[in-house]
Amino acid sequence: MKKETIYLAGGCFWGTEHYMKTIDGVLETRTGYALGEKPLWNPPLKDHVTYEEVCNHSGHAETVEVIFDAEKISLEEILKEYCYTIDPTSLGRQGMDVGIQYRTGIYSLSEEQKETAAAFLTELQKDYKQPIMIENLSLRQFIPAEEYHQDYLEKNPGGYCHINFEKIRQMKQENTTK
Repeated sequence: MKKETIYLAGGCFWGTEHYMKTIDGVLETRTGYALGEKPLWNPPLKDHVTYEEVCNHSGHAETVEVIFDAEKISLEEILKEYCYTIDPTSLGRQGMDVGIQYRTGIYSLSEEQKETAAAFLTELQKDYKQPIMIENLSLRQFIPAEEYHQDYLEKNPGGYCHINFEKIRQMKQENTTK
């Protein structure tokens, strides 16, 4: 087994975490708050950040830590699965969730991951007229979210989620029958 970790911001982290757990080859997930390394804007790092601070413009994005077996599923396949759950052309919004904390992003731990993500996003752009708004940055910080955010949709099956899991299932089924 070859464990690899990537950080994915896809709007509200409840749905992103719930979906990623269903992917064969994903070993673990954890919700949290991430900052990517930006050339012109890097807010001061904190040892701890709360959901309330994130909602009040701490600069962090709701993000899911995804640990996967790279011998079973590639990073590119993880990113393809991730894109089923988001509108990649939306800036600071997914579903009814609006704000900087709901932006989309791929936060890498290595230059190789960042290059893989860049190539993936270049290919993805070919499918859209509008620009892709997914950040592709090196991870600067990840702070685990409060316990009540972990596995939220398993604990609260009726909780709000912008992801249409049934639509994704149908899309994937159609793609396998082509």
